[in-house]
Amino acid sequence: MDGSSKEEEEEEDRAFTNISLADDTDHSSRILYPRRRSLLPKMMNADMDAVDAENQVELEEKTRLINQVLELQHTLEDLSARVDAVKEENLKLKSENQVLGQYIENLMSASSVFQTTDTKSKRK
Repeated sequence: MDGSSKEEEEEEDRAFTNISLADDTDHSSRILYPRRRSLLPKMMNADMDAVDAENQVELEEKTRLINQVLELQHTLEDLSARVDAVKEENLKLKSENQVLGQYIENLMSASSVFQTTDTKSKRK
């Protein structure tokens, strides 16, 4: 056998499956059947690439939504804290208004300028 025959035989071996009909090492009794080259790995790789791309897009969308939810939670916490602070300030101001209102009433009752005069009852 020369070098080109050996290369041709190796190429055939890659394309065909050898099934020997005898135990001899003579290659003349071999029958060559076409080897089924599976497209499955290629299809699986293409499918896996598509699935990976889908998973990547899905993962990115989930990550975006999670970040958005976390941001909204922080915003809600900030708003709740602000509402609590405003409620507290409101109660404080109401209390101060009551104190000031009572103080003004006391001043008015103590001053003769704001005393009510009942002129009608005096004239009769």
